[in-house]
Amino acid sequence: MPRRPSYNRDDLIERARDVFWQQGWSGTSLKDLERILDLRPGSFYAAFGSKEALYELALDTYAQQGFERLKTLARKIGPLEALKAHPKLVITNKQNAAKACMLAKTFLELHAQKHPLAERASAHLSRMEMLFSELFQQAQAAGEIGAQHKPSGLARRYQSDLLGMRISAERNEFDAQAIAEELSANLTNL
Repeated sequence: MPRRPSYNRDDLIERARDVFWQQGWSGTSLKDLERILDLRPGSFYAAFGSKEALYELALDTYAQQGFERLKTLARKIGPLEALKAHPKLVITNKQNAAKACMLAKTFLELHAQKHPLAERASAHLSRMEMLFSELFQQAQAAGEIGAQHKPSGLARRYQSDLLGMRISAERNEFDAQAIAEELSANLTNL
């Protein structure tokens, strides 16, 4: 009878997510992962198969958690208010392993190599843009945004601004909180 693992797989994926988010694909070695996750090589391969498979799980976890967090916020305070609050939340969340978006960092690091993880990150970014568009559409239907605006265009611009803000926050040369407040304020007069 096979032995049951003595670890929580979801916890390991989240810990790996944070390492990959901070250090990137190339900056994270298998030895780093084995040490941080406290797994021997055989246990690591039994649990995840490969570094790439674990990165994919970590990326999917990151994307799903962000998606669900924004959807939950929109249900609580409404779509437009959630979009206004989101910029501040993503840069002030102390639980974030890094300020820059893991999806964007993955895409930028691996796109030139045509790595499948870059495509996966891009797909997650597209899915998030679609959620932004849905929220802008809901706000427009509620009369909070003028009919002259195209929700998909607002979503593209919003995502672009968010990604730029998060890169600025990572650089620590800019007041990211002020940028987040400006992003939020720009949504007031749509």
